[in-house]
Amino acid sequence: QVQLAESGGGLVQAGDSLKLSCAGSGRSFSGYVITWFRQAPGKEREFVAAINWNKEFTNYADSVEGRFTVSRASADNVVYLQLDNLRPEDTAVYYCAVPNRRNYFPGRGPDEFDIWGQGTQVTVSS
Repeated sequence: QVQLAESGGGLVQAGDSLKLSCAGSGRSFSGYVITWFRQAPGKEREFVAAINWNKEFTNYADSVEGRFTVSRASADNVVYLQLDNLRPEDTAVYYCAVPNRRNYFPGRGPDEFDIWGQGTQVTVSS
């Protein structure tokens, strides 16, 4: 099965940008929906954005629409999350995740995802 590894987090100021990466190993991302979640301290894990690898269909949470962009680099088996105009409320650990089968279109609930990366911390100061 595919393994996931996130990178690119850091400490930035409000209004700054970051670009997160989710690298897949062990199996191609072809056929998967790769989804980004985030979890802030004391809060539940929440949906951020998703991309369907084959059709490049994308989907965003209302809170990040217009500020975050999800994309893919097929040659490298990597999915990116570009975070622009960051706000303090974007502070969280960001995870990428996939369901354990291809050609399955999950909803936004974390319970539908079986494979997770270790997460990368994003901290936005005001």
